[in-house]
Amino acid sequence: MEFKKSGPLKGEITVPGDKSISHRAVMFGSLAKGTTEITGFLQGADCLSTISCFERMGVALENRGDIVLVHGNGLHGLKKPETILDCGNSGTTRLISGILSAQNFDVTLTGDASIQKRPMKRIMEPLSLMGADIVSVNGNGCAPLAIHGKALHGIHYTSKVASAQVKSSILLAGLYAEGPTSVTEPYVSRNHSEIMLNLFGAHVTTTNTTATIEPASELYSRKINVPGDISSAAYFIAAGLMVPGSEILIKNVGINPTRDGILHVCRAMGADLTLLNVKEDEGEPVADILVRASSLHAAEIGGSIIPTLIDELPMIAALACFAQGTTVIRDAAELKVKESNRIAVMVENLSAMGADVTETEDGMIIH
Repeated sequence: MEFKKSGPLKGEITVPGDKSISHRAVMFGSLAKGTTEITGFLQGADCLSTISCFERMGVALENRGDIVLVHGNGLHGLKKPETILDCGNSGTTRLISGILSAQNFDVTLTGDASIQKRPMKRIMEPLSLMGADIVSVNGNGCAPLAIHGKALHGIHYTSKVASAQVKSSILLAGLYAEGPTSVTEPYVSRNHSEIMLNLFGAHVTTTNTTATIEPASELYSRKINVPGDISSAAYFIAAGLMVPGSEILIKNVGINPTRDGILHVCRAMGADLTLLNVKEDEGEPVADILVRASSLHAAEIGGSIIPTLIDELPMIAALACFAQGTTVIRDAAELKVKESNRIAVMVENLSAMGADVTETEDGMIIH
């Protein structure tokens, strides 16, 4: 692939649907009574892996491209799969683990070589405290996971990391548990699960950094409109800011406050960003983002904002190379346990292009 320097970027675009919301719409629709209609579903490999997993557990799904129909089996209607459930490269292995822990059958859950290196103890520990029987087949705290369905009880778990996957796996197990289940995080992670579970008829409340779910007797189907993924929009936001003379309108982007950290950081760096047509669609705020080329300056990025932009940090690192001064990214050690060590990868490749970047234990320093 060859890239050439571009002149001003101008125009309107619509980015693909939000991955996190697409995953959850299929999962919760599968556990609901009735047919859930999903528009804007992300047709990416990870989300298709989630569809495949639930099809193997007896859920009928129709993928029509622009619309996905999920004919739910009800909260207690999943069936034992005939084969191992393979999540591919999808980190939602963790979310599905919470659901599977409470079923009346045994299953093995795995993923590709990358997934089999990602830490699963962070969900195995709280689920085990709820009574789940979940073990790492290879004894290394990673997938494949052997899950023996059990009756669960509610707990109040204090998580060491602000991770929506950890929180969601516990809350989903809590749907089936005896008594309420609570998760307290050091900072609030993305809250798509809490919003959507309530839409489907569950009872989830949030106080400060603690989310609590009550056991549910049933979930009920919904129509879900998936907004554009702010993680996909991040590339066009960065391009619009970096390339002189650019003006880009990115339409229908999800701006959930637990996900919109990149907008706050860009503005702190002097970016010209305007939100247009702001609205709320089934609990998820959505807007068009107008981006104009800007002269950027450095910023310090860390603390509670990190969970709201964890997937956008590589793009922010690229932006920082064009910002005057020294940008410091910290508290981002979570980037090391994605599908790759994203800190090392960004430092290596930005340096190869002449950037002045230094890797730190939990982030990077960019001059």
